[in-house]
Amino acid sequence: MAMDVVDYEIKGAEMQFVEVELDPGEAAVGEAGSMMFMDAGIGMDTVFGDGSNSSGGGGLFGKLLGAGKRLVVGESLFTTVYTNQSSAKLKVAFAAPYPGKIMAMDLRQLGGTLICQKDAFLCAARGVSLGIFFQQKLSVGFFGGEGFIMQKLDGDGLAFVHAGGTVEKRELRAGQTLLVDTGCLVAMTPSVNFEIQYVGKIKTALFGGEGLFFAKVTGPGTVWLQSLPFSRLASRVFAAAPQRGGSREEGSVLGGLAVGGLLGGILGGGDDD
Repeated sequence: MAMDVVDYEIKGAEMQFVEVELDPGEAAVGEAGSMMFMDAGIGMDTVFGDGSNSSGGGGLFGKLLGAGKRLVVGESLFTTVYTNQSSAKLKVAFAAPYPGKIMAMDLRQLGGTLICQKDAFLCAARGVSLGIFFQQKLSVGFFGGEGFIMQKLDGDGLAFVHAGGTVEKRELRAGQTLLVDTGCLVAMTPSVNFEIQYVGKIKTALFGGEGLFFAKVTGPGTVWLQSLPFSRLASRVFAAAPQRGGSREEGSVLGGLAVGGLLGGILGGGDDD
């Protein structure tokens, strides 16, 4: 299927969104829940699978295969296709789910394929195929964590990938190796070799605040790293949230004690008089 060539503009700083301009008849595929706004005249169609066969090509088997790939990587069985049904240029915007950066990946310049984390894909031009990338080494499957189940984007169009925090792009020479926290690896070109390496010291793993394993990436190729994996952000939010019922008084040193305990004690004491 021919790829749609779309124009785009990435806006914002910490919380970014990408605005995609569609010519008449062009379409973009978005992850569920990522659409921010769109011009009137753009039609929405929820399709089974990844949307790359939305024109009817590939038959039922192709659509089932595309849906199955998305189910394996933990995504929805359906994607949404946004098609410009008017005779003028229209825009549709897709927002990042948490603070970070949106990266425009030209698959044509990357050799037609990009490997990325399963939750990194945001949207793409119609025709980009979303699949799964299996690691051949058994150790990666057992210990890869976030870095194990990855998505494979195929095609020759634009795909937009989201990363948390600040993004670092590294060009690796042949044989050059980089050790990365498994959650910090956002994307890589298929030529990069990806393995899981044990930290080496139990004491470091247990008390150093890091995991038991690193992602070992070896060139040649390109890797994209993120400074704030969503799992790290979520764990900090969970740690700061109240661990029991009731509201928490923000800005108070005593927190819930000031409202629940102290006030309750005063009112309870008054009943004894």
